[in-house]
Amino acid sequence: MNILITGGSGFLGARLARTLLSRGTLALAGGAAQRIASITLTDRAPPPQDLQDDARVRFVGGDLNELLAGGQLPQAGTDCVFHLAAAVSGECEADFDLGMRSNFAATQTLLANCRALGTRPTVVFASSLAVFGKLPGQPMPTGIDDFTLPTPQSSYGIQKFVGEQLMADYGRKGFIRARSVRLMTVSVRPGRPNGAASGFLSGMLREPLAGVRAQVPVAAATVVALASPGRTIEGIVRAAEASDAEWGPLTAVNLPALRTTVGEMAAALERVAGSDAAGLLDWTPDPAIERLVSTWPGDVKSTRAQGLGLRPDGDFESIVREYVRENPQAVKLPVR
Repeated sequence: MNILITGGSGFLGARLARTLLSRGTLALAGGAAQRIASITLTDRAPPPQDLQDDARVRFVGGDLNELLAGGQLPQAGTDCVFHLAAAVSGECEADFDLGMRSNFAATQTLLANCRALGTRPTVVFASSLAVFGKLPGQPMPTGIDDFTLPTPQSSYGIQKFVGEQLMADYGRKGFIRARSVRLMTVSVRPGRPNGAASGFLSGMLREPLAGVRAQVPVAAATVVALASPGRTIEGIVRAAEASDAEWGPLTAVNLPALRTTVGEMAAALERVAGSDAAGLLDWTPDPAIERLVSTWPGDVKSTRAQGLGLRPDGDFESIVREYVRENPQAVKLPVR
């Protein structure tokens, strides 16, 4: 089996690649497990060294739109595509053209190239919770589910929703086997901050654990829907392996979410690393981030995902402790 991961050098892309390489096999669409012969990672920057050193990994570097336009991706014989590459929410609000190029045009061309293979590859598209949004002057719908009408309130959310619809139509026409999953905000992400408006939901844990101050730009009572990196990758892989009957409608599936508040996240940090860590949080409102985050739902249902055997994280403290276990080199404060 040959696999392509766009955004393959990023945090989720690299973690997905490691997960697949560790498993060694993948059972696409309910079929028999097949040995993974190759994983092609494409991104602007090279992947981490451990992936470069694996003989099963091939890296194709460069601008994704240019690579797709040149017909370099996906290669003939590609069985499964995980489309994770995207410009993130804050970037898309600041630069409309960047978002349209990275999130709309690249997805459209990728699907056209998958169709041209003529082999109906499985395509897993990483959509987002941001496809849902609070309409101005209207209350947030209670209990967002898989079939709630998306009303995105950001360019990023709109671009992701368009991607979902393209996926559904390419799937309906039989060009691909379509699997769109709506990712919750992933926390705690290791590494450097990115341009996502939701980035503080990792930074408010990651930076204090490293002994660095972090801004919390929203109120403690803000409700958020989160998933750990491990649960997120579990959902992405399960989507690829789900049969057509298990998957059901071609519309997107909400991955399971842990419903919590920003204040509860700060309390979990204090339970794990004490008051010294919690004291590094600067509760400084940022109206632009508050405005965007306030349009995102915190109460998200995942009936279809749970039918696939997926479950949300149990509590946020466990997510923080998982981050500490996986990233000991990034933790500078004593942990209880």
